[in-house]
Amino acid sequence: MSTPNPAALDFLLTRRSRPYKTLTGPVPDDAALGKLLTAAARTPDHGKLEPWRFIVLRAAALTRLARLVAERGAVLGHDADEIAKAQLAYQTGELAVVVVEVQKPSAKIPAIEQSYSAGAVCLALLNAALASGWGANWLSGWPSHDHAFCEKGLGLEESERVAGIIYLGTEKAAPPERPRPDVAALTTWVDT
Repeated sequence: MSTPNPAALDFLLTRRSRPYKTLTGPVPDDAALGKLLTAAARTPDHGKLEPWRFIVLRAAALTRLARLVAERGAVLGHDADEIAKAQLAYQTGELAVVVVEVQKPSAKIPAIEQSYSAGAVCLALLNAALASGWGANWLSGWPSHDHAFCEKGLGLEESERVAGIIYLGTEKAAPPERPRPDVAALTTWVDT
């Protein structure tokens, strides 16, 4: 057994994402963000493929993407409420990191494991931000699943897709606790 880290376990047992609507400035500077990205990159990665990359979006880029959400929403036939809801995260954010899943050809590592690694990067970045005292939220939404939006707005290639967008900032209001899963009801113990 390695040395216990009760503070880390306590953090994980009490961690809580911060709603993106409650995040404001200041946001992490480049040095602080670099540390968070470094922590996220320590995610399990079978085969050392690095099947993900980061795109850092600052306020001006988020504003540009909010306009593209409206454009793409109209083309896709989304109603005004769906478009407005999707735009809100881009309009209110000051800093976000897009975790891009980059599928790599591999005879040994299935595509699904590469997807899991990209998802793990999202959670690692979220937790690193929260552990550092920043507010953070992991979002996606229909724009991030629309390849035309991702290609035009983020420069994604055909083989890439958004695993998640992690919004970062300073929380202006503490979120209420929410009901948590019943672990006993979700767990099967197998002894033989």
